[in-house]
Amino acid sequence: MMKIDVLSLFPEMFSGVLGHSILKKAEEKNAVSYKVVNFREYADNKHKTVDDYPYGGGAGMVLKPQPIFDAITALTEQAGASKPRIILLCPQGERFSQRKAEELSKEEHLIFICGHYEGYDERIREHLVTDEISIGDYVLTGGELGAMVIIDSVVRLLPDVLGSEESHLHDSFSTGFLEHPHYTRPAEFRGLKVPDVLLSGDHKRIDEWRTKESLRRTYLRRSDLLDKIELSDEQKKMLAEIVKERE
Repeated sequence: MMKIDVLSLFPEMFSGVLGHSILKKAEEKNAVSYKVVNFREYADNKHKTVDDYPYGGGAGMVLKPQPIFDAITALTEQAGASKPRIILLCPQGERFSQRKAEELSKEEHLIFICGHYEGYDERIREHLVTDEISIGDYVLTGGELGAMVIIDSVVRLLPDVLGSEESHLHDSFSTGFLEHPHYTRPAEFRGLKVPDVLLSGDHKRIDEWRTKESLRRTYLRRSDLLDKIELSDEQKKMLAEIVKERE
């Protein structure tokens, strides 16, 4: 079972996300356990302050190292032998990707640190965390939303969480391509028809159609992804046809 701990000054933000849908079902299946800790509880001063003015001056407040170091120590002592990945949500971090989600899904214990204010004391970054992650090139008021995004994308990859073991294998970015289009009943809706090949029952043709449409969508929407993928001869042929169709 994966253990996920979150350090946040606003733990109540997580109840709606972790308590519904796939994330809740994953916990009910004992695939994962969640614990959200207010690291203010670990502050060693009578006013329970967790931030202070930056040395050298400047705008904003900086999170102090002591509460976060002590909170991590408490969580790791409770965890026993497993060494956690300690993830700092930070605009300066590695851009989050499906590949990173797959990597993290293989871990036993994840700890997320959600900051606020101007930033973190650099000693947290240098001597405590194992990963710094950003969910995009923009700044949020805190790390909570980023942590929720990462947790969602990781937990759905855990064994037995989704209805089918193959559910996530063809997701956008899991194969390197964007996912092909999907259709369901009715076969015709307001004059709009499902492609005939999907109704044919010919699984070989269906697989070929899906591959080509996945290539088409990737080429049209995220052509940069194709530079990172080694295409098969058949895929190269399909891509050439797609390019020609656009001429």
